[in-house]
Amino acid sequence: MKSENAIEFDKTFVERLKNKDKAAFEELFGKFGPNLLQYGIKMCGEQEDALDVFQDTLEKAYTSLKQLKEPLALKKWLFKVAANACLMKRRKNKFISDEIELEDVMPEKEDLLNEKDWESLPERILEEKEIKQKLGEIVKSLPDKYKSVLILRDIENFSTEETAEILAISKEAVKMRLSRARAKVREELSRFQK
Repeated sequence: MKSENAIEFDKTFVERLKNKDKAAFEELFGKFGPNLLQYGIKMCGEQEDALDVFQDTLEKAYTSLKQLKEPLALKKWLFKVAANACLMKRRKNKFISDEIELEDVMPEKEDLLNEKDWESLPERILEEKEIKQKLGEIVKSLPDKYKSVLILRDIENFSTEETAEILAISKEAVKMRLSRARAKVREELSRFQK
C-alpha cells in the first residue's frame, strides 16, 4: 500500500502531466518508457513496430491524459493505450513478427556461475539459448488474445484485475486465457524437450 506522500506525489505528477509540463513528461519517459517499449517489442515482434506503438502511446498520453480519472492508475492506463495501439497495428496488418526476445520469461541461471562440471557448461548455455528461442516462437504463435494476457500477467507483472482493465475484458476471461496460454506454452515446450 502506498504512503500518503506517495499518493500525493502521484496525483501531483498526473496533474503536471495533464498540464503538459515538459519535465513531467521526461520523467514519465524515464519511469515507464523502457517497460512500454519492451511490451511493444514482445507484442509486435519487431523493434520498428514497437517504436511506432511506443510513440503512439506517448502521443496519446500527451493529448488524452485528461481521460485518466484515477491518478494511481497511470501505469495501467498507459499499458491499456499501448495494448490498443498494438491491436490497431495488427488489425492494419502492418507487421509480421519474426522473433520475440523473451529473456525476461526464462528464470535466471545464476547457478551456471557455480557450475561444478565446467565441461557441461557450454552444452547447458546452448540448451538454454535453444529453449529461449523456442519459447519466443511459442509465444509468438499464440493467438493475440492469449499472448497479450500472458505478456501482461507473466512478464509485466500486472494483476488479474489490472490486466482485465487494460484489455477491457472480465477477470474470468483473463484467468481463462492465461490458463490456456500457459498450458499451450508448457505443452509445446515439453514436445521440444523430448
